[in-house]
Amino acid sequence: MPNAKVLESKKAVVEQLSDRIGKATAVVFVDYKGITVAQDTELRNKFREAGVEYSVVKNTLTRLAANKVGFSEFDEVLNGTTSMATTTDDPIAPARIVSEFAKKNKNVLKIKGGIVEGKVQTVDALNAFGELPSKNALIAQVLGTFLAPITSLAFVIDQIREQKAGPAPAEAPAE
Repeated sequence: MPNAKVLESKKAVVEQLSDRIGKATAVVFVDYKGITVAQDTELRNKFREAGVEYSVVKNTLTRLAANKVGFSEFDEVLNGTTSMATTTDDPIAPARIVSEFAKKNKNVLKIKGGIVEGKVQTVDALNAFGELPSKNALIAQVLGTFLAPITSLAFVIDQIREQKAGPAPAEAPAE
């Protein structure tokens, strides 16, 4: 029987993990077996830049936390080496970063499962999210499509104005 101090610290970890999972827009569980220290540092930097919280987790405590917030689907995948990436911002960022990193580093990482916007996602779906551009890139693309017709209209109106005004008068030579 574990002593009371250890039990209380484990309860606090479960509470912290369940809070983190419950508030996240995305959670991705990752098998990080075989990653080097340099690769881990690079991965953590990428997560930090994207506003993603990443940490190695204990399977039993994470399983208890996931069950506490209603996600019992991860009981089978929470074994072996497991880390967890969560975000409260861009919901595809964790999956995208893991997918890109795995491709670049000979599939060192593997997605075990995850949650996006409160729904459990398959590994295939999370890997597909990894192919999508970032939220900011998608917004820029949409804004670009909105601006293209307006820019074209402004150009056409300017051409009509120039045509009606006639050729611009030549500047007088400087004396």
